[in-house]
Amino acid sequence: MTNHSGHQHTGHAGHGAHTAHGSHGGHGAHEGHGAHGGGRPGGLSVSEDGYTIELDSTVLTAGVQPVTFRVTGPDGRVVTEFTPEHEKELHFIAVRRDTAGFQHVHPVRDGEGTWSVELDLTPGDWRFFADIHPTGHNATLTLGIDAAVAGSYEPRPLPEVSRTAVIGEYTVALDGDLLPGAAGDLTLTVSRNGRPVTDLEPYLAAYGHLVALRVGDLGYLHVHPDGEPGDGVTAPGPGISFMATAPTAGAYRLFLDFQHEGVVRTAEFTVRTAVAAEAPQAADEHGGHHGHHGHH
Repeated sequence: MTNHSGHQHTGHAGHGAHTAHGSHGGHGAHEGHGAHGGGRPGGLSVSEDGYTIELDSTVLTAGVQPVTFRVTGPDGRVVTEFTPEHEKELHFIAVRRDTAGFQHVHPVRDGEGTWSVELDLTPGDWRFFADIHPTGHNATLTLGIDAAVAGSYEPRPLPEVSRTAVIGEYTVALDGDLLPGAAGDLTLTVSRNGRPVTDLEPYLAAYGHLVALRVGDLGYLHVHPDGEPGDGVTAPGPGISFMATAPTAGAYRLFLDFQHEGVVRTAEFTVRTAVAAEAPQAADEHGGHHGHHGHH
């Protein structure tokens, strides 16, 4: 999805550029995400199906610093074997509870199963997500855990709903709606200085990676990209298409990572779910002449 081990971060607060790691080849990770199905949010628990995330410390200091953790399995032992998804064994997301400071990184695992990664943390309450597929397990899991960062906390209000994000010279426009309980198409179109970008670069086996978080509890949604680089069908921009299902009505934060000219950038949006179109049979149930008015 985004970022490799050893990645140097710049401009998280402003959602600026990440240093790049070049293009990536074959893809095959989408299938594993399908196990979540039905828009069920992940990351609301530290444990699922017997797998648990454990931080070495849940109280941290502000600034750029290493964070270490491990995943234990149903037998209580530290897990050391994972099936790669989007070319990585583990995708790690850090976001403050007010949705500020989003970072999507890839920790390094040692032989004993301890993961480590550098994060740029500001004071406040943070939520960490580990997106994993333990070898031998039948599905991808998203585990979540809270951490407190000491210091003077200045919470930010939820950004206004917007369908346009600006990152330096780049503008990303969002088309489509999140629908509660139903799959919906989302297309994010990238332009630079007003011109469509038609040469997006593959990044971790896709032209874009989208993370959706439900405002209020930060329920994590898996959002699936349509197609993949090199499949003979998927164009390298300007549009990047996804399929998403919102588990409930409400507000969500969307974070899109895309790579162009060797740099990965993050565009973010605040959206609210739309009302799904009423099924024809539901309209007919109103009966009488009312069935012909205002139920389309």
